[in-house]
Parts: sequence; structure tokens; C-alpha cells
Amino acid sequence: MMVSAEAEQMGGGGGTFQPYLDSLRQELQQRDPAMLSVLVALLVVLLTLVCWKLIRSRKSSRRAVLLVGLCDSGKTLLFVRLLTGLYRNTQTSITDSSAVYRVNNDRGNSLTLIDLPGHESLRLQFLERFKASARAIVFVVDSATFQREVKDVAEFLYQVLIDSMVLKNAPSLLIACNKQDLTMAKSAKLIQQQLEKELNTLRVTRTAAPSTLESSGAVITQLGKKGKEFEFSQLPMKVEFLECSAKGAMGDDGSADIQDFEKWLARVA
Repeated sequence: MMVSAEAEQMGGGGGTFQPYLDSLRQELQQRDPAMLSVLVALLVVLLTLVCWKLIRSRKSSRRAVLLVGLCDSGKTLLFVRLLTGLYRNTQTSITDSSAVYRVNNDRGNSLTLIDLPGHESLRLQFLERFKASARAIVFVVDSATFQREVKDVAEFLYQVLIDSMVLKNAPSLLIACNKQDLTMAKSAKLIQQQLEKELNTLRVTRTAAPSTLESSGAVITQLGKKGKEFEFSQLPMKVEFLECSAKGAMGDDGSADIQDFEKWLARVA
């Protein structure tokens, strides 16, 4: 008997399980085929539910929203406004700041907001530290200086988008076009168009000259769909653009224009 032979080959206590194996084999042989089909179907449903629960628990463990961007893009003021609603003078951060933020929705969920430094020598180091826990990433752009900083903005965003863990976890991504209260501010639509164009250029130049990346030990990742002009819709995560102003149109004493930002946080919580 094949079952017996296999059981005897198992070291130690193989014989202990032999009666149970024989009983299971006989039951399966005698069972009505229709009933067996039902049992198989139930087993498939059970395994599906277990997998679904594991995926949900893994997602629920990622409760962090990372605020990233270049220096002076307004990340820290957005962080303060979301938590307190008040204006505060800020300065360039050299470390992270975090706090629990309760979103405005029916479920009363909470997120952990983490403001990461924007300095070139620090930003990737801090992104590396917190990216595994990111439920969402907010890339803050200074809409007023965007035209002259577009290459730097695209360079940092490109590094975020090709990160292997970011691609694997696919956190929700928001491009927050901040400082809309300033007269030179560019619209979210224009910023999206120019970023797609600049990211496409970066993708072409990086894939055409991979030796630099290979020498650093980095994994070369294709951004978007090969053979097509880059668009944010090609990414594995959901990407949204919105306009906001952490300072507000009325100056320091006025309220911030971040209502759309708060609604987005409520949706991703």
C-alpha cells in the first residue's frame, strides 16, 4: 500500500500516524463524489478567506503616511496644520517628526503622520527607514518654484518610484501641489504634465546608461511601461494630484487651504 510505504519511510513516529492515514484514505474512497466536490469547494473558500485576512492584516499594520519632498516645499507646515490647525514658523528639518492623526471619517481611523527631512543628504536615508510602514506617501511640491526646480523634484520622485519596496507595497501616492496662495504657483495639471515629461526623460537616460547604477549595486527598475511615454497611470499604486496651501490665502493668521488633503487622508485611512 503506497500510503503505508510512505508512512514507514518517515523517521521516528511514522507508524503512530498510520491508523489515521488509513482511516482518511478509506473515508475518501467511500465518500460520494458529489460530497467530495462540495468539500473541495469549501476548502477553496476557506483558503481564500485566510489569504484575504492575511492581506488585510498586513495592510492594516501599515498606518504611516510619509510626507516627503524637497527642502522648503512646505512639508513641516502641512504637518503642523493637519495636527493643530495653526500656523507656525518652521525651519529646515534634520530629523523626522511623527504624530498620530485622527482622520475625519465615520470610522474614526487614525494614521501616523511622519514628516521626513527634505535635505538631499538625508531624504533617502529617512525614506529607507520608514518606507516599509508606509500606507501612503505624500510628495509635497512647491508650486511657486516648481518651474525652476522641476529637474530636482523629478529626480527625487524618480528615486521614490523605483524603490523596490515601494513598488511591492504600492502605497497610495499623493502629489500635493502646495503654496497655491502665491501668484507664481503652477496648477496641479501643469505640474503633472511636466513631471511625466521629466520622469520619462530620466527613465530613458537611466536605462540607456546602466553602468553607473550597476557599479553602485542598485537594482535597475523599469519605470512605467516599456515602449510607451511615461504616465502616472502606469504605476502599480494609485496616484492623485491636488492643490493646497499650508499657509492660506489670508497669510499667517488665516486658515490653511487643506480641505482636499484632509479628505484624501480620510479615504486612504
